[in-house]
Amino acid sequence: MSKWLTQEWLDESTRLAATQPVRPGVSARLQYVVTGGPGGDVEYYWIIVDGQLVENKLGALADSEVTLTESYEDAKRMQQGELDANAAFMQGKVKVGGDVGKLMSLLPITTSPEFAEFQKEVLAITEF
Repeated sequence: MSKWLTQEWLDESTRLAATQPVRPGVSARLQYVVTGGPGGDVEYYWIIVDGQLVENKLGALADSEVTLTESYEDAKRMQQGELDANAAFMQGKVKVGGDVGKLMSLLPITTSPEFAEFQKEVLAITEF
């Protein structure tokens, strides 16, 4: 088990993501900002190339295309499968900055059965 929002957890998530199918042209540079956590705010980023998560690190990504900002509690509920990410966005619980079109281009990934399985695998290795 890896503690949620640590580099160890991000590394393990990247390893689990290796089973995701290649999706040519589906690429993005995403910055996540989780606010109000017990240890303060946490920033991490994903770099996705052709549908593959190639980098997943704590910190800020200077040239991110999209920034997703959410509260610690809402992010936790999404990670635990208690809050749908699309519903959270529609309810204003996830703030999106940058290229919304780029974010929408990821829908083939985030709505796939393979991604749902990946989310279950990540939840299984996560300690909150």
